[in-house]
Amino acid sequence: MSEQPKAGQLTLVAPRRGKPQRHLADLTMAERRAAVAELGEKPFRADQLSRHYFARLTETPEQMTDLPGGTRERLVAQLMPPLLTSVREITCDGGTTRKTLWKLFDGSLVESVLMRYPDRVTMCVSSQAGCGMNCPFCATGQAGLTRNMSTAEIVEQVVAGARALAAGQVPGGPGRITNVVFMGMGEPMANYKAVIGAVRRLVDPAPEGLGISARGVTVSTVGLVPAIEKLADEGLPVTLALSLHAPDDELRDTLVPINTRWKVSEVLGAAWRYAAKTKRRVSIEYALIKDINDQEWRADLLGRLLKGKLVHVNLIPLNPTPGSKWTASRPEDERAFVRRLESHGVAVTVRDTRGREIDGACGQLAAATPDS
Repeated sequence: MSEQPKAGQLTLVAPRRGKPQRHLADLTMAERRAAVAELGEKPFRADQLSRHYFARLTETPEQMTDLPGGTRERLVAQLMPPLLTSVREITCDGGTTRKTLWKLFDGSLVESVLMRYPDRVTMCVSSQAGCGMNCPFCATGQAGLTRNMSTAEIVEQVVAGARALAAGQVPGGPGRITNVVFMGMGEPMANYKAVIGAVRRLVDPAPEGLGISARGVTVSTVGLVPAIEKLADEGLPVTLALSLHAPDDELRDTLVPINTRWKVSEVLGAAWRYAAKTKRRVSIEYALIKDINDQEWRADLLGRLLKGKLVHVNLIPLNPTPGSKWTASRPEDERAFVRRLESHGVAVTVRDTRGREIDGACGQLAAATPDS
């Protein structure tokens, strides 16, 4: 595990660690065919393997009856190695919210959360073990950054959730994942290449990927401006979620230390360029913290910055984390904040605090081991 960072300290480059074994989810379809050919097999076996992994959600070689016995054992060992081991699973909301603690090949721990609603199933995934952004109100940020995750390690979280749904293990009968949010552990934009690879695997149609609509995928960031600009050019119409948390530089420098690199005006400018290029509405994430960022004058300032833009504000009642001096806003202050934003014509909702009692809500993922 990484050392706890000092206040305001950023870690933009992940520590170098050993890499997990190559997995077909790390590769494009052309790369999978080449990898299979290198193993002395016909390239079409890559299509069969991909169909098992992404479409049929097959878990064991024994189920792959369309591949010859010896061949499938070898291909699975080389291209479908186990990447995540479930350490613990806890549920709430009658079993429809499930948080899983995963151990990676090197002992690193990450968490993912599956949330089933009447009209959709959302999977919240991690993109790094820990986080280097050091936001003081976020449990993940306090732990520091251990390492980046691979594309396949990110995708495997979604595939595991898809398997549980397909098998009817989540109350409500068999189902499928409709939405994926990169709001688990880590700063997705600081692990850009692996995250974009994962997004492509999620949205590519089967058997190349899982075939989830790009409009159902949300990539969150605290505001790495160059990466936002790059994402706008990827041709992926995913939703950009910007964790703003303060409309003024003075406060945001403390709450979101990356603001010392790129100020509010620069981050919002990049977000508006993203919206213009993709025609996708930007989501502004704003954790309401009692007596810190929930004043009506800050709501007015935020409203003036967002007025007339293709934007939606997602207010998040601050979720408690151990040892934190901060807590959620008073209900009356929350309501006043909403009214002020609406007076500027800005669309705003207050996020459902789903998973709070299992530390599975926004800002609570800390990947604690069962005995910690």
